[in-house]
Amino acid sequence: MKQLNRVYDSTLLTSTATYQIDGRLYRYLGRDPYASIQSPKYRFKPLSGQKRRSDLVLNHRQLMLLVWEVPGMTVSQSAAVTEDSVQLGLF
Repeated sequence: MKQLNRVYDSTLLTSTATYQIDGRLYRYLGRDPYASIQSPKYRFKPLSGQKRRSDLVLNHRQLMLLVWEVPGMTVSQSAAVTEDSVQLGLF
């Protein structure tokens, strides 16, 4: 079991790091654009293979209590486009 690091500050959140919230793995999407400046909210998306499918929105207090960073695990965003998929998209 790896040692988890508690997230003490919202400025430490990055979209490439992996976070554990209530035993599930998430990646950080960013601040919620509809939240006010006085009460910011933060959006997390579950990684593929997790049972939970919906995005998670946490306020600042929940962020300090529930979010742990998993060191050594990074999220890579890659998309592979093959010639077959391009051809299927044209016809």
